[in-house]
Parts: sequence; structure tokens; C-alpha cells
Amino acid sequence: MNFTVGFKPLLGDAHSMDNLEKQLICPICLEMFSKPVVILPCQHNLCRKCANDVFQASNPLWQSRGSTTVSSGGRFRCPSCRHEVVLDRHGVYGLQRNLLVENIIDIYKQESSRPLHSKAEQHLMCEEHEEEKINIYCLSCEVPTCSLCKVFGAHKDCEVAPLPTIYKRQKSELSDGIAMLVAGNDRVQAVITQMEEVCQTIEDNSRRQKQLLTQRFEALCAVLEERKAELLQALAREQEQKLQRVRGLIRQYGDHLEASSKLVESAIQSMEEPQMALYLQQAKELINKVGTMSKVELAGRPEPGYESMDQFTVSVEHVAEMLRTIDFQAGASGEEEDEEVALEGEEGSAGPEEERPDGPEGGARPLARVQKYTFPPAFTLGLGKTELGREVEEKPTGESG
Repeated sequence: MNFTVGFKPLLGDAHSMDNLEKQLICPICLEMFSKPVVILPCQHNLCRKCANDVFQASNPLWQSRGSTTVSSGGRFRCPSCRHEVVLDRHGVYGLQRNLLVENIIDIYKQESSRPLHSKAEQHLMCEEHEEEKINIYCLSCEVPTCSLCKVFGAHKDCEVAPLPTIYKRQKSELSDGIAMLVAGNDRVQAVITQMEEVCQTIEDNSRRQKQLLTQRFEALCAVLEERKAELLQALAREQEQKLQRVRGLIRQYGDHLEASSKLVESAIQSMEEPQMALYLQQAKELINKVGTMSKVELAGRPEPGYESMDQFTVSVEHVAEMLRTIDFQAGASGEEEDEEVALEGEEGSAGPEEERPDGPEGGARPLARVQKYTFPPAFTLGLGKTELGREVEEKPTGESG
């Protein structure tokens, strides 16, 4: 059905009055504020009844004002700016009344004779019956219509109801829907806050596990370095023993060579003696010395392969293969938990405790309490008690020094 709009002259400045009326509309019921009007900390205004409806929807466990039990207050969000309003045990009755807005409403009502939140002297007219105002609502077709349409027109067989009744009913339904939507938004915001806390906890736990992993591998490197130093020390000892033996033989052979060379030089000089008598006086002694020197037995030379150090070869293939199999294992031992506690002790009291989500008395009702998120046991690095470096043993030397 189509409608036409009829206007009557307005008293005063209609544009200014319309702007003023828009400022006096409650964002919950979408009607002009009904006294008492309360002002929120964010400086927005609400009807106290509408504010109480939103508050009750966000805090279903909050006791009513007439209850004998003492409530601890609650919270809800401003429907205009989403600012969180924290209330004391008096609930919305503890909010300050905005007397200025109430006085402006009184003045506006005195200056205007039109119905609240309706265009001044504006009426919808029936298109089929141009002289008839729209004053009833067809429940069957769900459209507003006029009385003549019900008696003679298209809605004569339909069920109708007074227009103000349906108007109030649908306004109430819309107001309740808005309150439920606002409460639902608060719950969604609480869930978002919980998920943000879970993200932060995941980051903290990941950082802690990375530090533990780094410590474990640094400990492995320390074991390998310690074992390497021990093996190098054993190799150095064997090297020194062999060098001392060979150098001793060198000195012994050198002394023998020097003595033999001097004896040869003396024998040659004696053979150059032209006087036979003088030669014979020294020849006997020289012949004995040469014979003795030629019969001297020197210490044996190093056996073949004495210089080899192959016995100090280590096999690390199995150790390397074992290192490649290091992975996260299920279940953390008590020793690992102690290390984690020690690591947290080093970090100290880094930051305040995590804020717990608001309960039923504190605004939005969380769907589930936030638990501290921790990595599953599968991310615990298992090294056992095996000292990898202890498995690398030096081979025994084949020969003694």
C-alpha cells in the first residue's frame, strides 16, 4: 500500500526544533528521554530504565535493588561509544542524574504540542482514501492502513489492531533486541579479550621453550668441548712420549758419531806419522780403540710404524646419527621442570600478573574462564642422561714409549 504525507504549518523554527529533538533521543529506546535521565562517565545520556535494561542484560546474575543480598556491582558498555561503564553495588541507581537534560525536555514539551519523536503535525494519509489518516495496522498483511480500507477496501477480511498498540509493541521489541545485541557485543568483546590473552601466553611460553632449547644445546656443546679437550690432552701426552724416546736415540747416535769421527781423525793423523817408532808407540792403543768403537752396539731404532698416530682416530658417526635423532618428546621429567622454574627465577617478576577476565559481577559474562595456555609435552626436548662425549673413547696405544 502506498501512502501520501500531509503537512501542517509548524510553530517557530521547525528545523531548530528537529535538531533539538534529535539530541534528546535515547539511543536504546529511540524515543525522547524519559525521566530520570542518567549521565554516564563518557558524558552520554540514557534513560535510567534503558540503562538498567542494558545493565541487567550484561549482568544476568546481578541482584535487583530490592534484594536483601549485597551485590558487588557490575559493568556494561555505553551503546554510543562502547566505553566500559563500571558501577558500584547500587547499579544504575548510583549514576548521576542529568538535571540539565531533564529541564531541556520539560521546556521542549512545553514549546511543542506534537507527540514525542514524531514530525510536527505530520500525518500519513491513505492513498486510496485521500482524506483518511493511517490509524490502524493490518496484522494479516503486516502494513498500516486506514479505517475505510478495513470496512470497504482490501483489508476488510483481515485482522487489524490499533496503530498505537502495534507501535508500542514493535518499539518494545526493537528496544529489547537492541539491549540483547549490546549484551551480545559485550560477550563477544570478552571472548576477544580472552583470545588476545591466549596469544600473549603462547608467545611467552614459546619464548621460554626457546630459551630452554638453547640451554640444552649449549650444554651438549659444552660436553663435546670437554671431551675434545680430554682426547687432545691424551694425544699430546702420547706425542710427547714418542718424541722424547726418538730424541733420546738421536742424542745417543749423535754422541757415538761424534766419538767415532774424532777417533777416525786421530787414526788418520797417526798413519801420517813418518817415524815408525813414534807410530808404533800409538798404533797399538789406536787399534784397540778402533776395534772397541766398531763393536759398540747402539740402542735399537724405532720399530716400523712407530711414528703412526692412527690409534687416536675416533669414530663419531654413531654420535652424529644420534644427534640427528634429537626431537621433542612427550612428558617432561622433574629435572626439566626444575630447569624451567630456575629459568623463570632468572627472569624475575617480569611484569604484572595477568588480569583475570571479568566474572558475572564484572560486566560481560565470559563463555569460559581463561586457562594459562602451555605448550603440549611433545615440545619438551628429551636428551636423557647420556653424555654423548663419554661414548667417544680413545683407542689404546699399540706400542709403549
